[in-house]
Amino acid sequence: MQNNDSKYLPGYRHRGRHIGAARRAVLGTALTGMALMLAACGGDDDDDHHKPPPTSRTPKTCAEMASVSVPASAIGLPTSGAVVTEATVVAASGIGAQAVGEYCRVLGSIKPVDPAAPDIRFQLNLPTNWNNKIMMFGGGGYNGSIPSPQGNVPAGPADQPTPLGRGYATFASDSGHQAGALGSRDGSFGANDEALRNFAGDALKKTRDTALHLIQARYAVDGPRKAYFAGGSTGGREALAVVQRWPQDWDGAIVLYPAWNAASLDLQFGRITRALAQPGAYPNPAKRRALFDASLQACDGLDGVQDGVVSNVPACNASFNPATATLNGAPLRCAGGGEGGDNCLSDPQIAALNAYNTPITFNYALGSGETQYPGFNVWGADLGMPGTSPVQATVISLALNELQPANPMPATAPYFSVFWDQWVRYFVTRDPNFNSLTLDPENPGAWQARISELTALQDVNKTDLSAFAAKGGKVLMAHGSADVLVSTRATAQYYQRVQATMGTERVAQFMRYYEIPGYGHAASTVFNAAWDSLTALENWVEKGTEPPAQVVTDTVGVPGRTRPLCPYPGWPKYNGSGDINAAGSYSCATS
Repeated sequence: MQNNDSKYLPGYRHRGRHIGAARRAVLGTALTGMALMLAACGGDDDDDHHKPPPTSRTPKTCAEMASVSVPASAIGLPTSGAVVTEATVVAASGIGAQAVGEYCRVLGSIKPVDPAAPDIRFQLNLPTNWNNKIMMFGGGGYNGSIPSPQGNVPAGPADQPTPLGRGYATFASDSGHQAGALGSRDGSFGANDEALRNFAGDALKKTRDTALHLIQARYAVDGPRKAYFAGGSTGGREALAVVQRWPQDWDGAIVLYPAWNAASLDLQFGRITRALAQPGAYPNPAKRRALFDASLQACDGLDGVQDGVVSNVPACNASFNPATATLNGAPLRCAGGGEGGDNCLSDPQIAALNAYNTPITFNYALGSGETQYPGFNVWGADLGMPGTSPVQATVISLALNELQPANPMPATAPYFSVFWDQWVRYFVTRDPNFNSLTLDPENPGAWQARISELTALQDVNKTDLSAFAAKGGKVLMAHGSADVLVSTRATAQYYQRVQATMGTERVAQFMRYYEIPGYGHAASTVFNAAWDSLTALENWVEKGTEPPAQVVTDTVGVPGRTRPLCPYPGWPKYNGSGDINAAGSYSCATS
């Protein structure tokens, strides 16, 4: 496939440097690292007529991509280069919004410096009809598998084309290790320093640079016109990481429920896990249903209407107390605080839930500078209760799951408990037999220095995004207020910190943050969000059109109902009349 290279030049990037338009016109597509250096150092744009004409290049077929290798010099962080292991033409498929044109699927591996470290495995999809843009996808949990680059952005609606369907070159990696039986909860790779650094963020740069080299080979161009990143949870942390660390590589990011302060979150996981591990403290699924129903009875109407969703979350957090709440007129607390059956909570269970709802405060200095991790919005959230929803099993597995935390840690203990256990055993102590329940995250003793070191590596908390904003970069960030795996309050804290660092008006020029009532972590039985964030981001970056009033659609709780997507700190308040399932019946309020 032949292309006119000149049309790609306005978005040209090379290793984070932006080349002026006049120089690009001369250097064309034949630039090497040495030529770039000479161009940056010598002369001004008026002497372009003295430079030699560009050297033409020929795009490679998909079959030819199988023999392409990537030298270590093309990758901005230390590797041993990268190789393509497979290149296959995938025929066009699907209809309507689900249509995807023909593309070349490239699989490959980025080789480590440490021979004992695992490869970074990646997939790159190269459309035959490329739109001159790229999309990188983030992972989830501890990663360990390649997220589907032919899939949608987090919470992307099914009635809009996927990035690949829009013509993007899309790619993703496993972040530098391959998961075992625990899947995204497998932290055993943390025993290797290079694998740990890759997971913490280095693999993002290595994967992007490798993909760029292969894109250049496939299309015979110097780079994409626009570059975007999309991710949720760990992928949301990764989206913020690329914006913070390599701002010149990216034009926009979609950030959902980001675990940005990942190591601080692990410490909160440990605190909650230890609380749930106490005798009698773990609520079974029926008790979780009782708590949810009591929360709705107390808080559902705080937004002006009984619609099955707690939308005025701040008011609910301020007023609801499981020790004094009622369920159908009866106390939610079991008589005398003892164990009283499935329709009430014992004092140990209430204590564990209060730990879930409150922050951890660190009694020692962390390398990242973090001093706490906030509690979660537990009241009105699905903690993994019985139900027939098509996503109920997913919600259960990501919440309190099936078994109480213990040593050894059951595979079906709460997701965050297994996560904590793996972090302690492989990241902190590097002792696979260590009992994670014996490590106090608030007073870690001999492990304090190691934990501090890990927070400096894993917490992605830079708040000065000036370089990204100055180049026209934009961020769309959203978080479900009923997320019990990554705290919505933490995302709000990060956004407020960026505002404090850069100023509210400046931040409004390049960043939006929305909270979605009822939405949990990646999936929700209450309000499962679908939001066309990609179109909004494209229009903001490429056309200068600020995001208009956004609408989010429920696909599971009440399929098809809509709500306004309110910029933080707003939440949807019922206007007093109209269809309770229509966004037009609500206005964004802060009180």
